Amino acid sequence: MRANRNTVVVGHAVFRHRVRTFAQLLAELGDIPPDRVLVEPPPGTATEADLLRFVEVDHVLCELVEGVLVEKPMGWKESSLALWMGFHLRNYLMENSIGELGGADSTLRLAPGLVRLPDLAFVLWEHLPDDTDDLPQIPDLAPDLAVEIVSPSNTPKELARKRREYFAAGTKLVWQVYPKTRTVEAYTSPGRFRTLVIADTLDGGSLLPGFRLPLRTLFGRPTKPGSRRKK
Repeated sequence: MRANRNTVVVGHAVFRHRVRTFAQLLAELGDIPPDRVLVEPPPGTATEADLLRFVEVDHVLCELVEGVLVEKPMGWKESSLALWMGFHLRNYLMENSIGELGGADSTLRLAPGLVRLPDLAFVLWEHLPDDTDDLPQIPDLAPDLAVEIVSPSNTPKELARKRREYFAAGTKLVWQVYPKTRTVEAYTSPGRFRTLVIADTLDGGSLLPGFRLPLRTLFGRPTKPGSRRKK
């Protein structure tokens, strides 16, 4: 593949800007920490088969970005919060059968060479085959709702890049959940959002009509008996 004057080839990948150093590669990926970039296979040469091997065999969640495998950060707090939010979304879908919900190991091809794993992915029935068993391991599928539980190593530039990719692929709603500040940013476009604080209620808008989740409920998960929870 030939690069023009504004791009350079790294392995089989083409980035929008010249990438000559590892630092430039990290910047292109959103200024992420270097320990999240897998070097085997070498950056720029990774394939979807490599991704599936890490996810299914080695149980390492990672995403494929232009031939680079990027490890997806997920600690206990983030994983627990994702499950709790998924519980409320699943309950809603049991009463409103409008689509299906996937978890953090749901591999979705947003574009050629771009596979993302949102922490939660909701897809309307109309965008799924009649038999979901027919879905390949990595389907060409954009979530109608993508939920990202923000970890300490996620950067603003990385999240902004993800939002651009989601909405370009057809996503209608992105929720960025911040466990530390107990806030949620609800995006209807890459740059248009509203910030919800602990006194607010998250709603599903026209995508999930009737869905409402108070943030006090979202961030007020069960605690160990006798322990104190921050107010």
